Amino acid sequence: MADSRFYTRAAPMTLARIAGIADGKPAPGADETLRISDVAPLETAGPGDLSFYENRRFAEAFAATTASACLVKPEDAHLAPQGVALVFCSRPYRAFALVARAFYPEPPSSGQRATGAVIDPDASVDASADIGPCAVIGAGAEIGPGCRIEAHAVVGPGVVLGEGTVVGVGASLSHCVIGARVRLYPGVRIGQDGFGYASGPEGHLKIPQLGRVLIEDDVEIGANTTIDRGSGPDTIIRRGSIIDNQVQIGHNVEVGEGCVIVAQSGVAGSSKLGDQVVLAAQSGISGHLRIGAGAKIAAQSGVMRDVKRGEEVCGAPAIPIRQFWRQQVKLSKLTEGKG
Repeated sequence: MADSRFYTRAAPMTLARIAGIADGKPAPGADETLRISDVAPLETAGPGDLSFYENRRFAEAFAATTASACLVKPEDAHLAPQGVALVFCSRPYRAFALVARAFYPEPPSSGQRATGAVIDPDASVDASADIGPCAVIGAGAEIGPGCRIEAHAVVGPGVVLGEGTVVGVGASLSHCVIGARVRLYPGVRIGQDGFGYASGPEGHLKIPQLGRVLIEDDVEIGANTTIDRGSGPDTIIRRGSIIDNQVQIGHNVEVGEGCVIVAQSGVAGSSKLGDQVVLAAQSGISGHLRIGAGAKIAAQSGVMRDVKRGEEVCGAPAIPIRQFWRQQVKLSKLTEGKG
């Protein structure tokens, strides 16, 4: 059970309602009136809990679970222990996520204005938006319905936030237009100057950065991630992309729809990522490159050339992943027997 000091759980639900949320169907003979009060992993679930089984690595835990109900694929029903009510679904993990969200929904905004919040008279703040303690809203900013601006966050002049967007503790936003249902975690920095200089014998002359950051709907940006505004063109993060903690996105970068960028990765200026690109942890993309739709970049890879659509690369400099592993095998054979 989640700690009630931090999480508010919804009322118990019947198995039939859970099946509807999960886009599933109760198994034949399952008690559709069975009441479920919480969600939990297989190993810790007990009576009243719902869990799920999808990966065969957890078959032993599934066989031993004491959960009251489980989400499973129909073909895995024979692995279930006696007495566990089953809900059949094609993607149990996703179904579990949907049910968990129903049990632990995001708290709704209520139009609170905390003591110490500073809201410029020229800002437009919807009456339903929450503004936390010591938050700052600049002149001309537009805060949409259902937004939450948490403590000490700064929304700069002219910034636009779409409906239901959440700005985490201590985040700062400038020169950006942000869509609906975007989640910005604590410490995020959006819209600061890009790293642009005219360098020469006289030193490094700063080039004015005159673009914006455009973030489309349903994007998530992790804690302490930084996204620079464009130098003239805009920096763009397209809908449905998820960006982990401590990621750096340079000026003029375009990130396609549904991309996944994992912790401590970086994308240098003016590179473009197609839809559904995956950058694993600590990977780096050099500037002015094109990463094709569906490409996958392995952890700690350094990409210094364009990557084709659907290509998987690994290493530094990054090469096709099969070539990388062939090289590793040959290197291992060369060193066998040597101290």
